Amino acid sequence: MLAENVQRVQQRIARAAEEAGRDPREITLVAVSKTCSVETMLAAYALGIRHFGENRVEEAAQKIPAINSQITQSPNHLPVPSPIVWHLVGHLQSRKIKDALLLFDVIHSIDTVSLAQKIAQRAAMLQKTMPVLLEVNIAGEATKYGFAPEPRAAFFDAVRTILALPHLDVQGLMTMAPIVAQPDEARPYFRALRELRDELRARFPDRAWQHLSMGMTDDFEAAIAEGATMVRIGRAIFSRA
Repeated sequence: MLAENVQRVQQRIARAAEEAGRDPREITLVAVSKTCSVETMLAAYALGIRHFGENRVEEAAQKIPAINSQITQSPNHLPVPSPIVWHLVGHLQSRKIKDALLLFDVIHSIDTVSLAQKIAQRAAMLQKTMPVLLEVNIAGEATKYGFAPEPRAAFFDAVRTILALPHLDVQGLMTMAPIVAQPDEARPYFRALRELRDELRARFPDRAWQHLSMGMTDDFEAAIAEGATMVRIGRAIFSRA
C-alpha cells in the first residue's frame, strides 16, 4: 500500500506540473510523517522519499535520531551525512527552538518577528545559519498561525526586520489554504501567496524567494498550478485507506 501511495502521489505531482507547463523536478515532495512510526518512515525512505515533514518537535526528537542512525552508516561503519532533509512544518513554540535547530534542516513556520529573532539568537550560539520560510495566514483565518498579509506596509516592515537578522536564510513563504469543497477553490489563495512572493522579490531583490510551500493532500495539484515548489503531503502517502 505504501509503495502504491508514493507512486500515485509522484505521478499526480508530475501530471499537475506538466499541465501547468512546469518541470516536475521543480517541486519537492515533503512527506508529512506525523504520527508515523520509525519503521513506516524507513519504508518510505527505501521507496525514495528524501524529504520528511514533522509537526511537533517532541515527536521528531524521538524519531529523527533513530532514523538518521540507521541510514548514516557507511560500509566501514563510519558515520556519513544524512541524505534526508528534515522539515519542521508545524507551529514552533519558543521553548522548543534549541531542539528544533538541532533536529531540522528547514523551518517552514516563522510566524512572528519575535520568533525569528529568537531563532536567530539561538542559531548564532550554535554557529549555524538556518533556512526558514515565513508563514502567511493568507485567508485571514482566526484558527491559523501566520503573518497577516494586510496591511502590506506592516507586513513589509516585519519582513525587513527579519531579513536583517544574521543566521537566518529566508527562502520563501508558506501557507495553508482554507478547507474548500473542491480543490480548485483553493487556487485564489495559492495565487495570492505567489503574488505576495513576487512583490517581495521586487521589494527585497537581494533574496531569491525561491520557495512557495503550499498544498497538502486535498489541494496540492491546485497549489502546483499556482507555483508551489514544496507540497506537504501526509495522508495521501501514509493512509491505509
